[in-house]
Amino acid sequence: MWATEVFLRPSLLAAALLLSTGFGITEARAQSSSVVSDADIERVRREQPRITEQDLERARQKYRAPSDAELGAAPVPSQPKLEALPVPQNQVPIDLEALAKGYAAQTDAMAQTQGLGSGPALFVFISLSMPQATLQRLIDQAARARASVFLRGLADGSLRTTVAQVQSLIGRRQLSIQIDPQAFDRFSIERVPSFVLVHDGSRPAPCASGTCAPPAAFLRSTGDVSLDYALEHMQRQAPNFAKDAAGFIRRLRG
Repeated sequence: MWATEVFLRPSLLAAALLLSTGFGITEARAQSSSVVSDADIERVRREQPRITEQDLERARQKYRAPSDAELGAAPVPSQPKLEALPVPQNQVPIDLEALAKGYAAQTDAMAQTQGLGSGPALFVFISLSMPQATLQRLIDQAARARASVFLRGLADGSLRTTVAQVQSLIGRRQLSIQIDPQAFDRFSIERVPSFVLVHDGSRPAPCASGTCAPPAAFLRSTGDVSLDYALEHMQRQAPNFAKDAAGFIRRLRG
């Protein structure tokens, strides 16, 4: 009884042999598929591109550096002709003669602003950004009164633009227009238009901008008014300046 229980039945034995044999075949196939053969290596070698000496020589010829002879034969860029460059058209011709006369008048006016001139002085402080109608009126009146006109700086930062605008304002008038920021500091000008009447015989006094007229030596009036109105206002406000103002009013009214 016990012997018969130890031995498997033929059907079970066949099944066991089949399972063990199948597992061994599958494992053998897996091991054989992971092995790289010589044929595989040879196939990969044939598929790789080969770089020959001819290939290297062609690359050297195509990308070679130019020789000294080739560099010497290359054309050299010519120098640009500055005279051939386009020149912006100047709409307002500059009258050099008028500028020279204005410079001569400016020298006399500058001496007056420093307190070195004889007689009373009248200064008009303007900006080219003011309305054209106001500028034209003040320039005409300043020319007739023989007053000096001052600008703080250049229009748009350009000397050419400033000269063109000043010349169009002056025309043929005998008038001095100066660019003098120190004159604005000298008389504490903060707004334009402003008018300054310097008393006869005044002398400069030291100040932050170098020299200034003493406070009692000048009158200042500010506002968008005509020059004759500003002078009449000074006469009413400071009787001791009435004589100096009267002389400019007479010139202004002809």
